[in-house]
Amino acid sequence: MDKNFNPDKQHTIGKSVEISGTGLHTGINVEMILNPANPGFGFQFQRTDLEGMPVIKADCDLVTDTSRGTTLEQGPIKVSTVEHILAALVGMGVDNCLIELNGPEIPIIDGSSEPFVKIIEQAEVIEQDAAKIWYTIDTNITLYDEVKRVEMTALPATNYQITTLIDFNSPVLGTQHASLKSIKEFRHEIAPCRTFCFLHELEMLLDNNLVKGGDINNAIVVVDKTVTDEEMTRLAKAFGRDKVEVKSEGYLNNLELRFPNEPARHKLLDVVGDLALIGYPIKSHIIANRPGHSSNVEFAKKIKQYIKKNKHTRDVPVYNPNQQPVFTQQQIEKTLPHRYPFLLVDKVIELTDTSIVGIKNVTFNEYFFQGHFPGNPVMPGVLQIEALAQTGGILCINAMPAGNYDTYFLKIDHCKFKQKVVPGDTMILKMEMIDPIRRGIAVMHGSVYVGNKLCTEATLTAQLVKRT
Repeated sequence: MDKNFNPDKQHTIGKSVEISGTGLHTGINVEMILNPANPGFGFQFQRTDLEGMPVIKADCDLVTDTSRGTTLEQGPIKVSTVEHILAALVGMGVDNCLIELNGPEIPIIDGSSEPFVKIIEQAEVIEQDAAKIWYTIDTNITLYDEVKRVEMTALPATNYQITTLIDFNSPVLGTQHASLKSIKEFRHEIAPCRTFCFLHELEMLLDNNLVKGGDINNAIVVVDKTVTDEEMTRLAKAFGRDKVEVKSEGYLNNLELRFPNEPARHKLLDVVGDLALIGYPIKSHIIANRPGHSSNVEFAKKIKQYIKKNKHTRDVPVYNPNQQPVFTQQQIEKTLPHRYPFLLVDKVIELTDTSIVGIKNVTFNEYFFQGHFPGNPVMPGVLQIEALAQTGGILCINAMPAGNYDTYFLKIDHCKFKQKVVPGDTMILKMEMIDPIRRGIAVMHGSVYVGNKLCTEATLTAQLVKRT
């Protein structure tokens, strides 16, 4: 990734690029074209060889098979082995891409994501004029499969990172682990790592004619048993070679590993690709113990359900009391005409040209608690809206040319009160511009949070008037 890459913006590719090759399982030669796409498009596959050229979204809920790769299917459209191209797109920071195919399976090429990464680099990754909304996992999410001994956990983290551990009880592979501390490492540390299988799996697949596109160079074959000359001759014939042999390390045909732990790194690559099917970019530390496509997809579904359930919390501001305020109460009083007991913003902790976050500490000593539900004090909803209005007033005045302004609120729409605010609560007041200020009129969306719970929200319209 370019050092100027902005992870908080959406990205696509600069032009269409093409790659072709055979599908590992179908043996069909497929041409694949990556195309630029608009913000919010995500990843979608289009089968140009089918009537009507149908499109299918990269979505874990559309996965129908994980036996030998990840397969998406909806109605007449089916696309197999999607994980390596999805991993390449995520690893290169691409958010939006239309993937055209004239066949049912993504080309396997060398069994890694590197060929796809190279064409993405050829197309160039370009920034789009749209924010990328990250979804923070703020609790542990765990998937455990007792039969397969698979355990996957998503831990809270400030960025997207992955650790994989594999243990196939194999004297050749042993126990391996791999880690991705930042997605920026994907290009060089993970993308080149090829898929692998065991010789006994390969023999079963050959017996059932299930690796029609297999080649000795697109998979690492692990040999953890004694192989007869007859078996070696059969393998050579299957791969169109005069001869195949086993290295002393236990890998077929003198294949040079690109990393000592290439199998573990490829499992990490698969996790990146399969978790792209969540459909939302996440900030979390994923720990995957003995992962496979089936468990990856189930885990993706679990994370997706969590995000959909907690979607409203994605933009919740984080309040750190030790943080130096952008505006102190004294500075607020220089901007707003309000004073005690009607100044309802204690400080401002964030301020940009389009959004602001203010803080109001609610205490039992507030004057309005004497008459509002005595014995069961609840902050009046209208005063919560007033606190938002005052916070929005600071945002509007700050966005105007130099001068002294008063802010008069004209309209309140779509107001909802979802949770009570009581003494001891710290209100986090967030106001965001919906449209730029025009002719002195500002339209903003306001949210009141206590912790990560949304208490109140409304759309507020205000007029700014310059003082004479």
